[in-house]
Amino acid sequence: MIDKTDEELIRDFQEGDITSYNHLVFRYKDKLLNYIYQFVHDIDLAEDLLQDTFLKLYTHKNSYKNIAKFSTWIYTIAGNFAKTELRKTKRRKTYSNSELIYSEDELVVPDFSNEADNEIINKSLKNDLKDCLSKLPLDFRTIIILRDIQELSYDEISIIIELPLGTVKSRINRARLKLYECLNSKKVL
Repeated sequence: MIDKTDEELIRDFQEGDITSYNHLVFRYKDKLLNYIYQFVHDIDLAEDLLQDTFLKLYTHKNSYKNIAKFSTWIYTIAGNFAKTELRKTKRRKTYSNSELIYSEDELVVPDFSNEADNEIINKSLKNDLKDCLSKLPLDFRTIIILRDIQELSYDEISIIIELPLGTVKSRINRARLKLYECLNSKKVL
């Protein structure tokens, strides 16, 4: 069963084989969790959205038609859940740090003196990258996550975001340039 393609597994699941569903979940759970997390930056929320994705796979298994790769279909579902959550979050009232008042004894600065310099630099770089990625417009962020983090092909990305291949390639280049500019402004590069 492990050597079956995704498309064979979903077909078997559509025909009633629950084991095939379990294999699909096993194959995609880590990839999709990482994908969703890149949008929401909250592991608990990402896990909830992952469960929603697999629930939709379970309840809408017959919606999949073998005209596209299964991976494209499941990434589209997960991406739609993540983007919907982002839209909900933007509608909620948020407070900036400048609106909050801290007394001196409440503000604690972490002590990094025991960590190796490389660990501090890596954490800082990851934080800067995460920050710059979150500042990108949603269409650029989506395309960077799909290509550079999830390592999907241009063709798969084209199908997932429903844009022509040429547009995908140019958006990836523009998104990378924006990301580079943001990181450069932080003096990371």
